Amino acid sequence: MTTDAPPAPVTRRPRRPGKNKGHKLTRVLHSWLSMASLLVVLFFSITGLTLNHQDWTFGQSPAVTRTSGQLPSGATAEGAPNYLVISEYLRSQQGASGQITDYGADGDAGRISYAGPGYTGSATFSVSTGTFTMESTRYGLVAIANDLHKGRHTSTAWSWTIDVAAVGLALVAITGLLLGLIIQRRRRSALVLLGVGVVGGVVLMLFS
Repeated sequence: MTTDAPPAPVTRRPRRPGKNKGHKLTRVLHSWLSMASLLVVLFFSITGLTLNHQDWTFGQSPAVTRTSGQLPSGATAEGAPNYLVISEYLRSQQGASGQITDYGADGDAGRISYAGPGYTGSATFSVSTGTFTMESTRYGLVAIANDLHKGRHTSTAWSWTIDVAAVGLALVAITGLLLGLIIQRRRRSALVLLGVGVVGGVVLMLFS
């Protein structure tokens, strides 16, 4: 009676603790950053399309508003405009918003202009009489999103948001690249795709 010999034990090369730790940390970081930046990627990808196709208005047309009236007391004193009083009145009573992009006076004719995401406003007034005329244009949600994408006439907080989003997306790309290189069975395909992407990007930039 013969008995089969037990199979020889399979010896596996021990994994290096440092490598496993680095792999795990990179994977966790990539996963969390990807989830946190999901809406950011979606927003900038959609607005990238709408910026590249300015004719896509989705039925929205600019809404123009024109008003006129008398500036409040204290708006002009001794023949000089008080732009702070004028601006606060236009914001609170005439719907002006955004940043002041221009102001000044040439003789009796004064002016003050505003701009914000999807919005422009301009007021002219008489320094001597205090009468004013204001025209505001609101371009709709698509224009607001496009201006936010570009950081055009936005607040400091939104500027910081763009910076943080840019750093986060860069980290997503770097950790994704590291994962492709760390995982041995994916290394070759990762390098091939990286090379194709680099060459394709250079060709597009040269012929754009």
